Amino acid sequence: MFTVSQTSRAWFIDRARQAREERLVQKERERAAIGIQAHVRSFLCRNRLQREIRREIDEFFKADDSGSSKRSALCIFKIARKLLFLFRIKEDNERFEKLCRCILSSMDAENEPKVWYVSLALSKDLTLLWIKQIKDILWHCCEFLEQLKPEILQDSKLVTLYLTMLVTFTDASTWKILRGKGENLRPAMNHICANIMGHLNQRGLYSVLQILLTRGLARPRPCLSKGTLTAAFSLALRPVVAAQFSDNLIRPFLVHIMSVPALVTHLGTVTPERLAILESHEMLCKFITFLRDEDRCCDVCESLEGCHTLCLMGNLLHLGSLSPRVLEEETDGFVNLLTQMLCYCQKYVSQKKSNLTHWHPVLGWFSQSVDYGLNESMPLITKQLQFLWGVPLIRIFFSDILSKKLLEGQEPAAHVQPASPQNVLPVKNLLKRAFQKSASVRNILKPVGGKRVDSTEVQKVCNICVLYQTSLTTLTQIRLQILTGLTYLDDLLPKLWAFICELGPHGGLKLFLECLNNDTEESKQLLAMLMLFCDCSRHLITILDDIEVYEEQISFKLEELVTISSFLNSFVFKMIWDGIIENAKGETLELFQSVHGWLMVLYERDCRRRFAPEDHWLRKDLKPSVLFQELDKDRKRAQLILQYIPHVIPHKNVSRTQSWAPCASFCSTTWFLTSHPCYCSWK
Repeated sequence: MFTVSQTSRAWFIDRARQAREERLVQKERERAAIGIQAHVRSFLCRNRLQREIRREIDEFFKADDSGSSKRSALCIFKIARKLLFLFRIKEDNERFEKLCRCILSSMDAENEPKVWYVSLALSKDLTLLWIKQIKDILWHCCEFLEQLKPEILQDSKLVTLYLTMLVTFTDASTWKILRGKGENLRPAMNHICANIMGHLNQRGLYSVLQILLTRGLARPRPCLSKGTLTAAFSLALRPVVAAQFSDNLIRPFLVHIMSVPALVTHLGTVTPERLAILESHEMLCKFITFLRDEDRCCDVCESLEGCHTLCLMGNLLHLGSLSPRVLEEETDGFVNLLTQMLCYCQKYVSQKKSNLTHWHPVLGWFSQSVDYGLNESMPLITKQLQFLWGVPLIRIFFSDILSKKLLEGQEPAAHVQPASPQNVLPVKNLLKRAFQKSASVRNILKPVGGKRVDSTEVQKVCNICVLYQTSLTTLTQIRLQILTGLTYLDDLLPKLWAFICELGPHGGLKLFLECLNNDTEESKQLLAMLMLFCDCSRHLITILDDIEVYEEQISFKLEELVTISSFLNSFVFKMIWDGIIENAKGETLELFQSVHGWLMVLYERDCRRRFAPEDHWLRKDLKPSVLFQELDKDRKRAQLILQYIPHVIPHKNVSRTQSWAPCASFCSTTWFLTSHPCYCSWK
């Protein structure tokens, strides 16, 4: 009896629990159904409301198109609020276009204050709402500009429309409400415009303009009309001027606007008035002041990466060619910022192809991502970069050297035309100019010393040489163009050699050998000057024929070549014999290759047609017996002597057990000792 009662109780409790759970489930279903119904009704209601509002908006614009009467600013304001309430960029693009045209049309009305859309800014009740509305409208204009393609005709018309909206409401100078008695309102309206520009800048106006300008200009022929380009550039420059050239706005202007490929070139071609405005505001001087700081310049380069850093550098060089007065005053800062930009790019330049590199038409194999969209504009960018080794900039940069005369009565240099895109010296013209006769009578230049290496003049020339040497190692695909441009002026290299001869207390070899053992910035700059001199001189002598070298004696007299070759011969020998080259890497190896290459060009010239005295190439302090002992001990420095400069050892003064013979493998070592195999067989 007790067991049956317990079982019935458990069954009753379980059944009650199940019923309670079923009631809970039913309530959840009812609640879910009510929620779904509410959402559906809300969705249907919103859709119905949106259809009604859109119908009302369409009727408004339809009546406006009929031109029966001009709409008041308040009507436009109310219809704009309704459109912005439900705005969707894909569904309402045509309605938004009509709204913008309606607003601009109201601003063009004559002597009708109630029609002017901007008149609502004077209403106490509507001022804040109007400012918020115009901010939203202008930002939607920016969103459309970000998507439009200016090369398409229909999109090009819309680009003009939205740029006109932005230009109109970010500058109060064209507002008719300020005419006559309204002049007193100008400060307040200017403040509103500044507020609107600040809002747009915070939301990314410069990024939008960069996309628009890049799409329109990153091509051989720009697809932006004069009016469109003028409006876009005016919009970009307006916040900078309004903020009195604050660093906070100069940085985004450099990163987003001045990095547009060949922007200055297109401005000069399409709308030169904008370039005049840049010059009137002395923007180049402000750019140099901002970028001469190493941290700021590094920050800008990292924001742009290598490809767009070259675009920025090209635009700055083009501006510099148009403002020689600024460059003369700001040479140090301009050289410094260009060097920093090239050094940043150089970090990612690779010598060979790999899975991590991309091909760049100017930098070669590049380890950063490459924007292939810039390829069409790369010829224009290269033309801008050519200003760096064009005659006008070289004359400005090396003015301290070129202003000195090698001898009184020397023939004056040829007159150079003002900077222009045609004066950037194409390679063919440069080669032709390099062949022209410029022989002049002057003193033989020999190392005499006497000029302090820490002087301002020496530091300036060193910095300039570092700039050009960095450009040679960074812009690998146009290296020959750079060398040809640097050798265009016949008097630059001999005067640079004269400058080198004057360095240090004694001049010449001792100073540069000391630099090899000093890992200081000053030593690196001096060695960069030597490398630049060797690379340029080697390039020049290589392209000159025997008549130009021996008879006309272009750039260098034969006696100077004797002095230079003696210096180079001793320098290379010391680098090898002192063990500097054995484990050399990086800059030291590049220095050796540069000096040795120039030395061997001179040696080969002398072998073909002698200009140096007999035994000029021999090292009298290196006895053959010492070299043989070093070879027997398998010393690397002796092997390197035979590999790189075997001409320093006399071929006559050897023992009967030693003799010289040409290498059977025809390697770079012309002669070797028969008792020791050629170095090419040791590798």
